[in-house]
Amino acid sequence: MAGRVIATATVRAVKGKRTIPTRAALTLTSSAVNKIKDILNGKSEYIGLKIGVRQRGCNGLSYTLDYAVDKSKLDEEVVQDGVRVIIDRKAQLSLLGTEMDYIEGKLSSEFVFNNPNIKGTCGCGESFSV
Repeated sequence: MAGRVIATATVRAVKGKRTIPTRAALTLTSSAVNKIKDILNGKSEYIGLKIGVRQRGCNGLSYTLDYAVDKSKLDEEVVQDGVRVIIDRKAQLSLLGTEMDYIEGKLSSEFVFNNPNIKGTCGCGESFSV
């Protein structure tokens, strides 16, 4: 399963926005929850989605989304409104306080990470630096 893209994601640096403190490492909008449910519908072999981070792009890092088969003891787990999102240990610090949304437009549909920890993004929003 590694290397297969199941969805695209854009990163947005959130300046001046105060995030509401939460115990969860990541919060999901209702739109993101619904899309994750749709993606996982009929795929009982997966426990949820897994978010990772990898070196890529002109700004350094990008998020990866894949199916989660299991959860290692160092991974963080977010359960919200009936969906499970597993956060790879390498992505945990860059995701703290982030809101994951799903946006559908006329030309594209994608997950968007509204992240207050990001110092900069590339022009297309695919890569970021912290």
